[in-house]
Amino acid sequence: MNQSQVLPSGSSMELNGLSEEQRVLNRSKRGWVWNQMFVLEEFSGPEPILVGRLHTDLDPGSSKIKYILSGDGAGTIFVINDKTGDIHAMKRLDREEKAEYTLTAQAVDRDTNKPLEPPSEFIIKVQDINDNAPEFVDGPYHATVPEMSVVGTFVTKVTATDADDPVYGNSAKLVYSILEGQPYFSIEPHTAIIKTALPNMDREAKEEYFVVIQAKDMGGHMGGLSGTTTVTITLTDVNDNPPKFAQSLYHFSVMEDVALGEPVGRVKANDLDIGENAKSSYDIIEGDGMDIFEITSDSQSQDGIIRVRKPLDFETKKSYTLKVEAANIYIDPRFISGGPFKDTATVKIVVEDADEPPVFSSPTYLLEVHENAAINSVIGQVTAHDPDVSSSPIRFSIDRHTDLERQFNINAEDGKITLATPLDRETNMWHNITIIATETRNHSQVSRVPVAIKVLDVNDNAPEFASEHEAFLCENGKPGQIIQIVSAVDKDDPKNGHFFLYSLLPEMVNNPNFTIKKNEDNTLSILAKHSGFSRQKQEVYLLPIIISDSGNPPMSSTSTLTIRVCGCSSDGVVQSCNVEAYVLPIGLSMGALIAILACIILLLVIVVLFVTLRRHKNEPLIIKDDEDVRENIIRYDDEGGGEEDTEAFDIATLQNPDGINGFLPLLR
Repeated sequence: MNQSQVLPSGSSMELNGLSEEQRVLNRSKRGWVWNQMFVLEEFSGPEPILVGRLHTDLDPGSSKIKYILSGDGAGTIFVINDKTGDIHAMKRLDREEKAEYTLTAQAVDRDTNKPLEPPSEFIIKVQDINDNAPEFVDGPYHATVPEMSVVGTFVTKVTATDADDPVYGNSAKLVYSILEGQPYFSIEPHTAIIKTALPNMDREAKEEYFVVIQAKDMGGHMGGLSGTTTVTITLTDVNDNPPKFAQSLYHFSVMEDVALGEPVGRVKANDLDIGENAKSSYDIIEGDGMDIFEITSDSQSQDGIIRVRKPLDFETKKSYTLKVEAANIYIDPRFISGGPFKDTATVKIVVEDADEPPVFSSPTYLLEVHENAAINSVIGQVTAHDPDVSSSPIRFSIDRHTDLERQFNINAEDGKITLATPLDRETNMWHNITIIATETRNHSQVSRVPVAIKVLDVNDNAPEFASEHEAFLCENGKPGQIIQIVSAVDKDDPKNGHFFLYSLLPEMVNNPNFTIKKNEDNTLSILAKHSGFSRQKQEVYLLPIIISDSGNPPMSSTSTLTIRVCGCSSDGVVQSCNVEAYVLPIGLSMGALIAILACIILLLVIVVLFVTLRRHKNEPLIIKDDEDVRENIIRYDDEGGGEEDTEAFDIATLQNPDGINGFLPLLR
């Protein structure tokens, strides 16, 4: 049976000090029997450390066997004596860098290098020593916890790591403790959970704590290595403080003419809390100016801003006293028993006098005047006064930009408005002007007021037809048939609406052809009295109608309705209203008839011209003998134009007048 021997290092046994039981381990079926070899890390000395010895029972001691080592670190870290089989570690080993090495051993014939047995693997494990201190890889830490928390409130958890072997020994067994930060906080030794150790820690007293945590290996025993980290713990705010006014009494002054919404002053309620917990709302809870002033919160500064809500009047009230309250918006129910979370202060506001403009007795005026009012008649009056104690006299005027036509005047002293030009309601029913009131002692103090003037109607327009009407009457119409319905309009506007009366002229009352009938809707129907109207007999009828209104005095006008007789179909549809339609041959239109007449007229004109030219051509132009030529001589004193005058006429004609038109004197 083959046998092998392993000599482990790192124990009290040296090369020659091993017991026989430790040196020889038997196994069947092969010549090698292995144990794991061990070597201590970080071992250093003047000589390489012996890790173990390899031996085979095939070796007769004649040095013919050669031992070969291969694998992790073979030849560099681990070297084997090829004759004796001793394995040495040539370098310092670090378990944290590499914990074990896998190598292969083989015995060969020194002369032939032939394997004597198959190769076998074995492991050299690096035994751990406590050479690494714990480390907080995530430190330093930052944590928060609400102020006023109860004892044992979780703050945070820290974690340290140790590179030593957690399985072998206590080199990586850590225990945590607090070096700085007591008595405010505590740490659980094994879980490293940090908790509060004191109750009612107040952020307003101290906000930040610096805690030092230690982690020690070897279970915390003496000789263990340690590492530390810091934890910065910040107390977060809770609403545990009420607002408090900086002073209990505030004084402000304000001019009486300050604009609405303008700030009068600011009050401040301080709160030791921060953020949302420090926000406060302000209210006026008491005082004689609750409806005159209001208070709002400034979101940036958390001030209470007092503003004017309604106009102030020094002459009416010179001072106001208010009680304002500041209350936290967000209340923490855990601390509600420590309330109330509010505070109050008194605010005194003094109103100062200002030179105010005149004040009209009314913000607007509405005046009414009839359109037939006389010139210079009084339409109405406006009044104003100076609200100041000095009470300056007032002068009135009209803003002429609102009365471009200068239709009105105003008395500068008493404010009476008079009519300057005639009015016409039908042209302009409303006039809107602006009256100006100015203090005589200070012309910069000016007020304006709008005045609306309504022009009232009088019956000064007669009614008339709403439009020009032309009625059509069928020749085959029946007696009593409605020819036309007419309506009337009136530019006036009576209070009870329009009511028109219609009638015929007195001389037309017994009109044999037509009659009229008043309708309920204020219109008039025209009716035919008989049938048998003929266009050839009379084509057009004129019917004057009198229209009267119901005004006082009543106005009336006469309008004439034109009634044209037309030819209609059997169902009353108008077809033609012209007389010439009777004389037109069947199928010949009016356009064709006009064209024929134009041709006839053109032929007549041509014939007349032809005859006229013929007669004119046959008349002789020779001066008769019995005519005295001297009677045709006209004397004038104009100077001639010289040679150019001879070109204006034929001189030969003057010398021989008988040659005109081809008539030549006979030679004798």
